[in-house]
Amino acid sequence: MRALSKRKPAKVRYTGPEHWARRRTDCCKNAARPWRRELNKDVNRGFPSTGSAVCARRFWALFLCTVLVGALSACGKSPWNNPYPSGQARGNVLYSKFAERPKHLDPGRAYSSNEYAFIAQIYEPPLQYHYLKRPYTLVPLSAESVPTPVYLDSAGGVLPATASVDDIAYSIYEVRIRPGILFQPHPAFALNEAGEYRYHNLTDGLPAGVRLLADFRKTGTRELVAADFVYQLKRLAHPGLHSPIAGLMKEHIVGMAEFSELVSERLDVTSATGSGNGYLDLRPIPHAGVELRDRYTYRLKIKGKYPQFRYWLAMPFFAPMPWEAERFYAQPGMAQRNITLDWYPVGTGPFMLTENNPNRRMVLARNPNFRGEPYPSVGEPGDREAGLLQDAGESMPFIDQAVFSLEKETIPYWNKFLQGYYDTSGISSDSFDQAIRFGGKGDAQLTEGMQEKGISLTTAVTTSIYYTGFNMLDPVVGGAGDRARKLRRAISIAVDFEEFISIFANGRGMAAQGPIPPGIFGHVPGAAGINTYVYAWANDKPRRRPVEEARRLMAEAGYANGIDSNTGKPLTLFFDTTATGPDDKARMDWMRKQFAKLDIQLVVRATDYNRFQDKMRKGTAQIFQWGWNADYPDPENFLFLLHGPNGKVRHGGENAANYDNAEFNRLFEELKNMDDGPRRQAIIQRSVEIARRDAPWLWGYHPKAFSLHHGWYANAKPNLMANNTLKYRRVDPVLREQRRREWNRPVLWPIYGGFGILAVSLVPAFISYRRRERAAVQ
Repeated sequence: MRALSKRKPAKVRYTGPEHWARRRTDCCKNAARPWRRELNKDVNRGFPSTGSAVCARRFWALFLCTVLVGALSACGKSPWNNPYPSGQARGNVLYSKFAERPKHLDPGRAYSSNEYAFIAQIYEPPLQYHYLKRPYTLVPLSAESVPTPVYLDSAGGVLPATASVDDIAYSIYEVRIRPGILFQPHPAFALNEAGEYRYHNLTDGLPAGVRLLADFRKTGTRELVAADFVYQLKRLAHPGLHSPIAGLMKEHIVGMAEFSELVSERLDVTSATGSGNGYLDLRPIPHAGVELRDRYTYRLKIKGKYPQFRYWLAMPFFAPMPWEAERFYAQPGMAQRNITLDWYPVGTGPFMLTENNPNRRMVLARNPNFRGEPYPSVGEPGDREAGLLQDAGESMPFIDQAVFSLEKETIPYWNKFLQGYYDTSGISSDSFDQAIRFGGKGDAQLTEGMQEKGISLTTAVTTSIYYTGFNMLDPVVGGAGDRARKLRRAISIAVDFEEFISIFANGRGMAAQGPIPPGIFGHVPGAAGINTYVYAWANDKPRRRPVEEARRLMAEAGYANGIDSNTGKPLTLFFDTTATGPDDKARMDWMRKQFAKLDIQLVVRATDYNRFQDKMRKGTAQIFQWGWNADYPDPENFLFLLHGPNGKVRHGGENAANYDNAEFNRLFEELKNMDDGPRRQAIIQRSVEIARRDAPWLWGYHPKAFSLHHGWYANAKPNLMANNTLKYRRVDPVLREQRRREWNRPVLWPIYGGFGILAVSLVPAFISYRRRERAAVQ
């Protein structure tokens, strides 16, 4: 029997008005057939209007989808512009930003504010600054108490606390650590079944699939002990670490320089023998200035009397470092994959770094091993009324996570803050007028728009100073002679820093009366603290002396009307700067106008940074601008900028003006190692008065920090010395999500309007289609 041939049935063609009913049926049977191909066939057969019909159907489908999405958004879905995962909407998360990637996260190397923003939340040195009290006060952190130094003479005998500085050969700081503190979970502590470190001997390289620290499957922890602090102190002297404070600590900590030399010798040996894999265990190497007393106690031996050393104990440099971490990170293959201590810190603090992607975001998460710390129960007057003591005694930290996103531009950051996607914000010059207005007394206030959003403003004068210096080695503006001194004092009156603050700092500053900022012991507020050579006290505020007085001083100095009486030529001075950009031109023009008040011709000598530094080191600059941020809240940290033996040209120090006054030097040597008290205050005031008379600086101004935060952000108080403030912050995620929805509702009416216009434009096409359809039927 012949097999039946397998032939496809003939295709049935439909024409005429019944086309659409049959075609719909065929399309349902064969859904894979592209609709555009069928539409083209229809058009070729003489039904050009069918495209309009299809477009109409698609238009109404898209319109209904848009309406549906808008309805869903209005019904509580996350705002369309939310940059974070929807699952975090009500999470106990703080949102902030960073503008520059941190270079170092190793506490022995990090020293900049953008680095401290992270590591200060992770590492815990012995001491910290009280969050609320002012003046700034040291309190225990990982230590049980603030250590009191014991003074020894050269023979090792104990001296009374009132001993003379000349009799004190050594100061002993004994630090006792709180028992029970645990390190964060970390693979460096992971143990195997035999109790050995699981990841300390990766001789065959990293395990398969390990590209990040989180790829190590096992973690562990252990208790913090005094030996961890001793190990970190030894690390500071390690020549391979290049710690920025190594040189300074060699001047103060006994045996620091000798230990560094000993480490260098050991490194040379391991390098020559090829042993150690780049790791040198510092534990067995002796250090004369550090003594381990017991499991929780260690001692530091300081040369002479150095009361400022207690402030260093509040810095991450002196935070503990487990030897296991260095051993773990030193293994081959780690550095190639960026698994290093500079990338993944290991601490005992309230947070740990769980995501480090400095090109996008960095995430701090709550340390599950953190012991908890009570929120302060006391503050300064006004803190209770400001709501800063509502959490008194409550266990910190209050947030579970902090997400820091990279924002290099200020405008996108500002817009996201206004949308509620950042909890806090600074105020750039671009957004200043939108956020701040000044009252009748010159006080900063929020604009109505900010107040309507429930935004709050906090301000604080920083522990910094920006000044304009005279090179005291210069033959014209320098020297201790009466002529140069009167010239400098005349210029001090003429250069109006109140105007500078108003124009170039948006009013965010306070004209300086001397080198010591507010909040630092030795600063004297009010009428008693003004620089009487430049200001007079009137109407409860300092008033700059008139330019006529400055011109009188110019005449007395032999520069009447800006003419040098010795040469008969106009007085020309030189301002050396690195300011070369277009934004700097206005400031330089302003500076010229200030000198022009005294008929002085000011020539701006702009150069690159390296050339400028070279001129400062050689003393060829004449007038310059400089600044200083406090390392710790002590007047010594500012007055040493004027100490003669600290001159930049002759001694390579931080005295950029090269000021050298014998009486000032003597007083500084006396006050620098004194404890705070009335006698020290009197010596400070005498020192400052000498500097005011000699005028080596135009005292410039202390910047004022402005910060904004939303209503769901609590416990916001500026602390310009503490860096570990994240643990004090509290957020209300429910209120934040409510505000985000209110402030980010989608604006759909332009879309609806566009659809309406499109619908009206399709009406003629639809009418034409109906007419053609009827004609085809007839």
